[in-house]
Amino acid sequence: MTEPAPEYRETIRQLTEPVAEAEGLELIDVECNRMKSRWLVRIYLDKDGGVTLDDCTGISQQLGDILNVHDVPPGPYTLEVSSPGLDRPLSRDKDFVKYTGCKVDIRLHEKLDGMRHFRGKLTGFIEEQGQKILAVEVSGKTYRVPKAMVAKARLEYEFKDR
Repeated sequence: MTEPAPEYRETIRQLTEPVAEAEGLELIDVECNRMKSRWLVRIYLDKDGGVTLDDCTGISQQLGDILNVHDVPPGPYTLEVSSPGLDRPLSRDKDFVKYTGCKVDIRLHEKLDGMRHFRGKLTGFIEEQGQKILAVEVSGKTYRVPKAMVAKARLEYEFKDR
């Protein structure tokens, strides 16, 4: 079982972003979880035309050295670098704007309207009175979900019939 470690996530993001940008890659997300005896750090990258194995290998080598120098996370860790895949995580404002109109799977920190899990179509992303709001349509009903309540959000890929 893994435990999320948000205290290192932002530091790793700050260390990763310039490395990724220098290689023409966009940092999509960072996960940092404590496992039994080591950390698991996952880096998700993207670029036009898709991420290659060489891209992932190069970033992994560079970032491994940087994380070691900064001792983040402290102690032994496993570093995984990959593309976000079809079920890519959504975390940045621009992700929610870009994928408006797509199917999403959203999990909340606490219940909203009696639900912690919303699976439906992202129909909007707005800022209202200083609060960022996702509009998610589930079974014909639209829910207004404050972004601050989102624990995890992922794109749900829809396979098209031929």
